[in-house]
Amino acid sequence: MKLRILLINPWIYDFATYNLWARPLGLLKVAEYLSSFDVALSIIDCMEDFAVTKYGAGHYSFDEVAKPEILKEVRRKFKRYGMPPEIFSKRLKKSGPIDLVVMTSMMAYWYPGIQEAIGIIREELGDIPVILGGIYATLYHKHASDHSGADFIYRGQVNDALKFAISTFGFRMKKKYEERPYYEILPCPNTHCAPLLTSKGCPFQCSYCAANILADFSQRSHEKVLREVLDFYEKGFTDFVFYDDALLVNSDTHLKPLLRSVITEGLRVRFHTPNGLHARFIDQELAGLMKQSGFTTIRLSLETINDERQTKSGGKVMSEDVERAVSVLWKAGFTKKDVGVYIMYGLPGQELKEVMESIAFLKELGSRINLTELAPIKGTQSWDELKRSGVITEDLDPLLTNNSIFPLLFSGYNTEEVEKMKLDVKAYNRK
Repeated sequence: MKLRILLINPWIYDFATYNLWARPLGLLKVAEYLSSFDVALSIIDCMEDFAVTKYGAGHYSFDEVAKPEILKEVRRKFKRYGMPPEIFSKRLKKSGPIDLVVMTSMMAYWYPGIQEAIGIIREELGDIPVILGGIYATLYHKHASDHSGADFIYRGQVNDALKFAISTFGFRMKKKYEERPYYEILPCPNTHCAPLLTSKGCPFQCSYCAANILADFSQRSHEKVLREVLDFYEKGFTDFVFYDDALLVNSDTHLKPLLRSVITEGLRVRFHTPNGLHARFIDQELAGLMKQSGFTTIRLSLETINDERQTKSGGKVMSEDVERAVSVLWKAGFTKKDVGVYIMYGLPGQELKEVMESIAFLKELGSRINLTELAPIKGTQSWDELKRSGVITEDLDPLLTNNSIFPLLFSGYNTEEVEKMKLDVKAYNRK
């Protein structure tokens, strides 16, 4: 009899979130890996319930829930985003006999969703083995072991270590088939957007980012990526989202050939890059290919215009790189509605004045401004710097690393000044 494995993407518990083309791609890659074995796969995505507003992005459904004790003093509503728990319970009951659950995790401060999902699994399916993987499981391994309720905490990328994890519960698997793309194995819930991952990891070591910790940098062939695009296009998808952390690295042999093929095929598509692109690598040829192939949402990384902090945080980008990239994108035909630049606040030792100066710089360039708050991640340089300065401790509850509240709780900012800054940026972006 085939081993019956249920894949689960749990809820998000947060003060605010928006579905910016999110799909549980890591979990779907688990399905691809397992497809080479004689197993029966099914999936429940607790986050599939959302109202599309534009280009496949949209607002999640949610319910207000009680705040954990550690967040009681935060004067904001706490919410569970995604399908109602009773629907999840019904889906579990209808999933039929299940031998094993594999669950993914994303932000560490979303762990209450994992706890609730595993609690309901225990109620509905009994003492079934649960393997938890993903970002939280990898970076907060001990916390996940102590608090998630999972039976096995899987660390790192999907490979044969997952086969070993499954074997610890007495299940033996032998490879029987060639791996298949996840969209041929599992039903596509909608045709709102298709995720594209052309690379893993990142060659840079930014002080606030864990991309280079989670995976070594590698790139897929542009021919394989094109095959995915064509497969999705045949299924009716027209919005594609790059999940890469370093999409533009080696663009002459990586992204440019892909975009030329998309243009040659005559595909009428839209590409979106919610992860900040490396402005340093945008030249006139690439900007032209991006425009012609259908790039619609472009986000660049800047974080700050402070030269010292730019160098200290990894030297990925300098102000002049962004200034030049924006100019090149304007010449290619992009406008303010297409191009946004990320500015971060809450970095160790960063004063609000520095953030305001960065905002003023982007206003001069005429790009959209995307404010983003620091969410410190265990294992990064920023985390270690915050520990050394006594701002946080190693055992800080992940709930307090939430980017919605961390800068206000730990950076010493005046709340009214921050809100005024955010309103100013919002008004500028609307012009």
